[in-house]
Amino acid sequence: MAQALAYRRVVLKLSGEALIGEQGYGIDAQMLQYIANEIHDVQQLGSELALVIGGGNIIRGADASTYGIERVTVDYMGMLATVINGLSLQSALEKLGVITRVQTAFEMKAVAELYIRRRAIRHLEKGRVVIFAGGTGNPYFTTDTTAALRAAEIDAEVVLKATKVDGIYDADPMRNPDAVKFSRLTHLDALQRRLQVMDATAISLCMENQIPIVVFDLKKPGSIRSVLEGKRVGTFVGGE
Repeated sequence: MAQALAYRRVVLKLSGEALIGEQGYGIDAQMLQYIANEIHDVQQLGSELALVIGGGNIIRGADASTYGIERVTVDYMGMLATVINGLSLQSALEKLGVITRVQTAFEMKAVAELYIRRRAIRHLEKGRVVIFAGGTGNPYFTTDTTAALRAAEIDAEVVLKATKVDGIYDADPMRNPDAVKFSRLTHLDALQRRLQVMDATAISLCMENQIPIVVFDLKKPGSIRSVLEGKRVGTFVGGE
């Protein structure tokens, strides 16, 4: 019998950088396995879990000028990078026995399904983990916005934003030891304070659709599970 959870249908947003681990670039095998184990643990609770993953460990559209390539082209390259990351995560999850589907925002028939909302929801209802790759399929939109968009489309109850720190602070805690952590904010607070939780488009989408965001430290084992069980973890954004 499935456990009573604070949130049943969830979108987990992972940055591409989360896969880097200690090696500084690409996909670190140990970090990939760690993330897969955390997701497997949550899936055992009976949650309906969808993932959105970035591509920043491979290439970032925002850094287009440093590559000497036009921004739109680099954005499309970044979308392809998210598919690489999605396939790697799918493989790691399926080795743990977690049935997984990768859905892309554009056709890649040989490696993934095309994103179809009803099909994605059906996968979730059947207990499969769904990985949304390829961003929104459009340049200039971040994978944060993808997470908010997909969450609204599939009627997710929360967006979990995995980061390197244990919540949202009024300054960068990596650089400022006096930075103050927020336990709770509204979407409007996050926008007005320019706290860079997610980009403004993503936060606005979540606010409009009344989807809370929980920002937490990915590297703290059991954090995803704790959020779903209703424990106070990281920073909660919502509740206007």
